[in-house]
Amino acid sequence: MEHILTNQLRAAKAAGRVLSRVSGDVRAALVENIAGAVDAAKISILAANSIDVNAAKAAGMSVTLIDRLRLTDAKLDGMVSDIRAVSMLPDPIGKSTSIGVQASGLTVNRVSIPLGVVGVIYESRPNVTTDISALCIRSGNAVVLRGGSETLNTNRALVAAIRSALGEFREAVQFVDDPSRERVRDLICADRYVDVIIPRGGAALGRLCSEEGTVPVIIGGAGVCHLYLDQSAKPKGALEVILNAKTQRTSVCNALDTLLIHRNVMDGLGIAIAAVLSVDGVCLHVDDTAAVLLERHGLPYVRVTEEDLATEWLGMHLNLLVVDGLPEAISHILQYGSHSDGILTEDPETAETFIREVDSPAVFVNASTRFHDGGQFGLGAEVAVSTQKVHARGPLGLEALTSYKWIASGDYLVRN
Repeated sequence: MEHILTNQLRAAKAAGRVLSRVSGDVRAALVENIAGAVDAAKISILAANSIDVNAAKAAGMSVTLIDRLRLTDAKLDGMVSDIRAVSMLPDPIGKSTSIGVQASGLTVNRVSIPLGVVGVIYESRPNVTTDISALCIRSGNAVVLRGGSETLNTNRALVAAIRSALGEFREAVQFVDDPSRERVRDLICADRYVDVIIPRGGAALGRLCSEEGTVPVIIGGAGVCHLYLDQSAKPKGALEVILNAKTQRTSVCNALDTLLIHRNVMDGLGIAIAAVLSVDGVCLHVDDTAAVLLERHGLPYVRVTEEDLATEWLGMHLNLLVVDGLPEAISHILQYGSHSDGILTEDPETAETFIREVDSPAVFVNASTRFHDGGQFGLGAEVAVSTQKVHARGPLGLEALTSYKWIASGDYLVRN
């Protein structure tokens, strides 16, 4: 392992032990300090971000990715607000759950503790740097951040502000500013120092971490998002939700990728929705049934492929498929879904069946998939959105950054 990284990991582990022993009030104050430091460093952060954005444009990076990495005054204000929200969340550490006194006389309790050292590998979005740092400090964890090369200058400026706010605990936040692939491999194999790896990126990054790393991994981020438009849905409300899910911000993991429309409403509400999406610049990837209807109404489309159905678009593309009803919609989502999946319906029984049978980290009823977010779920912020079931699922907030230990007490008790 590269010598500089080894030193960073050792420092993080030592700092994490110290941080885990201080009170929740101290950790909350540290997070509030981070908010103030980031706010005070706005000018230097925006200047660094401008360098990254200009470099990304010169390199021909897609509009979607540039949107993910670009900061504005408003975005920075939002990041500061999110940090402050984390500082005000209840302390997740030291919560004791009594299991009770056993027949042997043994008293058993379970107490929440930090995970230890959290390694996060991510790209593009600078707010990840502040969100994760705030969540880890609040939950008593040290963190090792490895951002993408496209945001190197921005992350350096952000981490400088964060570490300046932490004083004696500054080593609890480490930033790997070597963007080489070798450092990723070093980090995911550093099980001597790192307790968990959270990759925020595409499926390939998740596979790399889980297949080639030795540190436990929480897979998050990538996945195909669906909405099923039932025949009973309110037309106006359904249109507003679909537009929000697809076009409000296309470069994020909870943006809509596939719209499933009940056959009975395709040649009415379905066409109206397709028309609005087309006017907004969305390229529709449609099946044979939808193609016939869109052509009849003079709407543009391309034929959907099997590869399209498994694609997280992160841009102005949308799969549009016609289904015979709820069972077919559920079957499709079970095959291709893994992130954020929802239904638009006025039928309570249909909604309940959808909730019961769709096995996704978050299921939405008459709401946009764009709500799949730690802040929107009341968690303050998130480290990532986990698409697995162990150790945590959905938005990874403070509770997901904790484990527990068992405390067993007796009066010089022996087991018979």
